[in-house]
Amino acid sequence: MSGYYWVQINEHTPFPPSAVYGGHDSNGSAIYVGRILIQEDLVPAKVIPDRKCAYATFGGEEVSSSKYEVLCEEKFEWVHASGGYVRSDAVIGGKTISGEKLYIGRALYSESITIGKIQPSHQTCYISYEGKEISINNYEVLVRRR
Repeated sequence: MSGYYWVQINEHTPFPPSAVYGGHDSNGSAIYVGRILIQEDLVPAKVIPDRKCAYATFGGEEVSSSKYEVLCEEKFEWVHASGGYVRSDAVIGGKTISGEKLYIGRALYSESITIGKIQPSHQTCYISYEGKEISINNYEVLVRRR
């Protein structure tokens, strides 16, 4: 048993109280850890309950969806990493159509601490900000607390 789970959310679903907090937007709105399906990739995403939406990056752009999954439960911690590196206990947040694992990252950018995807083959963490995909070399990765 993994000790954590994903809850499917849409515009009619109440937001779960056990959702994993990830940071805050530049306007102070809370950001939680989520993921969305984009084409056939399952992509880590930032969830902003105030907007009833999740945001992720794909193909250089920000993609939003009102249908998403939010990560719940478990004890997690954020650890510093860079260059696409992830520890063996990093939380897998999704995968590409080719099967590459995508991990949950977060980074400080323009007065926000925001969730993104770590794609090891690209050696970076991608975050979405104002409609764009931003590559961040120094970031934090979500791991299970030991």
